Amino acid sequence: MLGLIRHRGPDDEGIEHLGPAALGHRRLSILDLVGGHQPMLSPDRTLAVVFNGEIYNFPALRRSLESEGHRFRTRSDTEIILHLYRKYGVDCVAHFDGMFAFALWDAPRGLLFLARDHLGPVSLHIPALHP
Repeated sequence: MLGLIRHRGPDDEGIEHLGPAALGHRRLSILDLVGGHQPMLSPDRTLAVVFNGEIYNFPALRRSLESEGHRFRTRSDTEIILHLYRKYGVDCVAHFDGMFAFALWDAPRGLLFLARDHLGPVSLHIPALHP
């Protein structure tokens, strides 16, 4: 499936198999060219996220989280999603200002959380596996 979207993200590709879930991602590297590889996992590997878009207010969110003791490994806005999900659960999206879509696997809960910004288009295209 990642091969079908190579044109959307020619710079980086990642796949993580996490028990019953697998996340894959193609990336056009814009922010944090080195540390923004996806899927991005929490340090304890219980959360994993793939993300497309941009969270405009991530510098302010990061400063706020750092003041509470959160430690970051990257300069990527993707990592903000992991930290805010850990803090607020699915309500984390109420804190994001931007254009985005993401899939987050929460292994302890066996939960796949899918979210997008409230202004983005909704579409799902699944190409036929057999012509």
